[in-house]
Amino acid sequence: MTAPAEPTADELLGRIRVQGGVPRHVAIIMDGNGRWARERLMPRPYGHRSGMKAVRDVVEGAVESGLEVLSLFAFSQENWQRPPVEITALMSLLEEYIAREADELRDRGVRVRILGDLDRLTPAAASAVNRVVAETEHNDRLRLNLFISYGGRAELVRAAQLLARDAQAGRLVPDEITEADFQRRLYTADCPDPDLLIRTSGEQRISNFLLWQMAYTELFISPVLWPDFGRRELYEAILDYLNRERRFGRVSA
Repeated sequence: MTAPAEPTADELLGRIRVQGGVPRHVAIIMDGNGRWARERLMPRPYGHRSGMKAVRDVVEGAVESGLEVLSLFAFSQENWQRPPVEITALMSLLEEYIAREADELRDRGVRVRILGDLDRLTPAAASAVNRVVAETEHNDRLRLNLFISYGGRAELVRAAQLLARDAQAGRLVPDEITEADFQRRLYTADCPDPDLLIRTSGEQRISNFLLWQMAYTELFISPVLWPDFGRRELYEAILDYLNRERRFGRVSA
């Protein structure tokens, strides 16, 4: 007996639209570029370049499925410890991605934000980042957060430092600081917390990503390496999320 054909991306999208209630914010740890390249006996930068195609497909899928926010973990602070040749390749790919995609992102209604310690970017990469942020700042169909030179612990330290400065200046009373005060000093202050985190490549860890924001985020681990991940895999993760019951520490009704 022939096995039934797997549903296409369009069929999965149709199911999402019928079911409704898509997550507002999906975050993705894009993992597996290096292994994907190694399986093909190619250098790691080849995997990173191939991963750019997955970024385009997933952004298009996010727009089509009606997400409000898509957050992609592109480059961590720990990644600065990689070999210089790989870091140079990653910075060049960032410039290339923006040069290639900026116009389409603008035309699709995508607002791009680049979040992290951007002082460490090369001048060319920083210029590209500033360009795409400025050109898309008035869009409102999808917010795309690209996390570059980012670390979750560093973000929490930064927020604590900002709170300390405000308290020292008399703008805050230390004993009256709330979770909302802390949240307003995070990079994602104007975003809802992620409803769903997808990690590709089968690894089961959050890798210092959005530590505060993911207190109650649903996790979906995909075995697919990032260059092979696309809108179909995104829709599968969203459908899995739609079948879950989120209780936020409470009991079922």
